[in-house]
Amino acid sequence: MIPSNDNVTGGKMQNDAVMTINERWKYLLLMQLGYHKAGRGERSHLLDDMELVTRLHRKSLIRLMEGSLERRSRQRQRARSYTPDVDDAVRLIWESLDYVCAERLTPSLVDMASQLAAHGEMHVSDPLLEQLGRISVSTVQRILKRIGQDVPRHRRKPSGAANLVAREIPIRRLAWNIAQPGHFEVDLTHHSGVNASGDFMYTLQMIDVTTGWSERAAVLGRSFLVMRDAFLRIHARLPIPIRELHPDNGSEFLNWNLIRFWQGVFQDVQLSRSFPYHKNDNRFVEQKNATLVRAYLGFERLDSVAQVNAVNQLFDLLWTYNNFFQPVMRLAEKIVEPSGHGSHIKRRYDRAKTPMDRLCESGAIPLERQEELQRRRDQINPRQLREDVYDLIDRIFRLPNAEPGQYEDVAQTLFQSLDPSHLPDQHPSERVA
Repeated sequence: MIPSNDNVTGGKMQNDAVMTINERWKYLLLMQLGYHKAGRGERSHLLDDMELVTRLHRKSLIRLMEGSLERRSRQRQRARSYTPDVDDAVRLIWESLDYVCAERLTPSLVDMASQLAAHGEMHVSDPLLEQLGRISVSTVQRILKRIGQDVPRHRRKPSGAANLVAREIPIRRLAWNIAQPGHFEVDLTHHSGVNASGDFMYTLQMIDVTTGWSERAAVLGRSFLVMRDAFLRIHARLPIPIRELHPDNGSEFLNWNLIRFWQGVFQDVQLSRSFPYHKNDNRFVEQKNATLVRAYLGFERLDSVAQVNAVNQLFDLLWTYNNFFQPVMRLAEKIVEPSGHGSHIKRRYDRAKTPMDRLCESGAIPLERQEELQRRRDQINPRQLREDVYDLIDRIFRLPNAEPGQYEDVAQTLFQSLDPSHLPDQHPSERVA
């Protein structure tokens, strides 16, 4: 469960059996009126009850009953638990991780501080690392709230009939607690802007349900040629085998050519699809469409070869940035609790970790591959990588769009050179008489 912003000391109970300070104070005010009017024997019984309810020592209760219960302001402010160096370190790491929330940021503070120090971005000391290791999520939330006022607002660019093939693909919803990596939700995000005519760019995205590992590729149009090439591009760098592909019901995914290609390239792949018009069946990839695609590219129209190639360069950088450095939180438990209106689900999340760390912990890849990924991560400056990402975004939006009526050669966007021998024969149901 994600830690709450509620201040338990200030008045909201964390446990129904324990009184907060405000509740205890109100209770003692009510008891004080009866205490002053009671005799010696009655006071003893009242003190017994107050001991049981407040869990305070009897002598403390007597002093409170005989004195004034008026709340007084603190005479001496508490000293700072963390030095100003912690604020500076949190600010730098927060920016390097693109302003993630405190729940995702806190578990990564020590590792990211060491990594940034190794690349000369900051100076660390043993006391600083010790403080970063014991700081709580609530304290990080307060630091972010304070320093967020001085951080410039970071810019995000910019401001029918059932498919016959689909009938042979089973409908299901991937479980949130799949233990084995390799089950991918798949989706396509369009970049048409306000004008959906002609060919324009799409982003093919795949999200592993277990680890949060993400893959993206940009394509011009939705033909089998470019879709096949995008999957080959992803397959070439994916560190884990694909066990299941779970797209929606779009014909760009559910066609005989692409299905035969999947079954030929991804051995023993299992195919499934979501219920039509149920986006929540692909909830993991739909969420990442917003945070990992729209957040960087917005809703502008991208439709030229140069733009598609530049976006694929961007996705290469984001492949490293998101999978190696961006912590993600995974649902760990669902608890159904009764309420006045029936029941509600309480969700508990685990400790934030990067997709690479989750993948290594799963045991799905050999030790040699784990060490290779770790060496690659150690060689990268995440702060500089983030700067490269936004520099490339600026360059993408300076590139001109395709001229109206001008033909764009999709072959210039392909990961592999065009080879007609790689194209499959048409399925009998797709041939034109």
